[in-house]
Amino acid sequence: MSALARSLRASTNVSRVAAARTQARAFSVSAARKDWDFTTVEKPGSLYNFTDEENLLRETVRKYATEVIEPKVREMDESEVMDKDVIQGLFDNGLMGIETPEQYDGAGMSFTSAIIAVEEIARVDPSVAVLVDVHNTLVNTVFRHHASDAVKEKWLPGLATNKVGSFCLTEPGAGSDAFSLQTTAKLDPSGDFYLLNGTKMWISNSGEAETFLVFANVDPSKGYKGISAFVISKDMGVEIAKKEQKLGIRASSTCVLNFDNIKIPKENVVGEIGKGYKYAIEILNEGRIGIAAQMIGLAQGAFDKAITYAYQRKQFGKAVGDFQGMGFQFAEVATEIEAAKLITYNAARLKEEGRNFTKEAAMAKYYASTVAMKAAGQAIEWCGGIGFTRDTGIEKYWRDSKIGAIYEGTNNIQLETIAKHLKKQYA
Repeated sequence: MSALARSLRASTNVSRVAAARTQARAFSVSAARKDWDFTTVEKPGSLYNFTDEENLLRETVRKYATEVIEPKVREMDESEVMDKDVIQGLFDNGLMGIETPEQYDGAGMSFTSAIIAVEEIARVDPSVAVLVDVHNTLVNTVFRHHASDAVKEKWLPGLATNKVGSFCLTEPGAGSDAFSLQTTAKLDPSGDFYLLNGTKMWISNSGEAETFLVFANVDPSKGYKGISAFVISKDMGVEIAKKEQKLGIRASSTCVLNFDNIKIPKENVVGEIGKGYKYAIEILNEGRIGIAAQMIGLAQGAFDKAITYAYQRKQFGKAVGDFQGMGFQFAEVATEIEAAKLITYNAARLKEEGRNFTKEAAMAKYYASTVAMKAAGQAIEWCGGIGFTRDTGIEKYWRDSKIGAIYEGTNNIQLETIAKHLKKQYA
């Protein structure tokens, strides 16, 4: 026992402790101990500690986003189509297989590297960022974690080099309640293949995708325990039924998909039959950190553009940004962006360390999306009338920000997740 602990014990009034024992139970420190998950290191560092590889990636992605993506942002937004050269450039720069091992033609980098890439692209165009995010943190990750060696060898190289992937979970009647899905994959009596039937909606990347990771129920009588994951290619009969016209991230395709008696060879099962619901829960936790990265990049991009303009625009003989009221707003938003970044980086590192990160991922996604909406909205006001026009692209950040509170689990779902973890800790 330390000297400090002995001193505290000696000074305790034993009779008072005994009299208050019942009341003390209600305020037991055991609640805090349940959540004690800190590691001991020789020399702690800041959350801005990145490897040389991660820093080099950040520089590379920022350069590509600025030089190649940025000149095409407005055109892609207004046409609502992702430029094919931009997509090819993502493959050419290794950004579509960031965590994929080199043996499958990937870059073999860290999860945080994927988060950095999404963040840096989102500073320029959140539409492109979500394509990279879904492809890496959802599609590729399911294959890496759960697919057989044969499935990995067949599908991962294409996903790393030239084929966009799409994650197909949501349905018309299965949004926040993701496991009430109705799409079925019934095993043929021969045992050689499954017949896939059903409809998916709000599916990101589906317009550009060649590879689809589809969740379907092989035995509806088992409820969610019948859900399984399958991989199919577009040429197997995937019907792109409708492309949604959206408020924001318009260059990112979001489509309705129909599956009508698509034959899926039994070797196209990803992981184990009946374990699809577990894979989806696990992977969406990682995906939420990716959405948080998209939102902090978006917030920073809007902030950078708007504050630069505010210090160039002059009114009443001085820069708009030099007015105290404006400076206070800049400081508040900058602080919130910084906090969102740290929450996001922390969640990413927890995931890499193999520690529980579900609550932290929910916090990151919730807070970063909230900050993004505020930062983008404020950025328009800081730029006045020109911020309200499409000329600067600042209004696009605001339109793009709203989706952060909706996809991969609405903000109410994130709050529900956080609250459940708090109940486990304190109740």
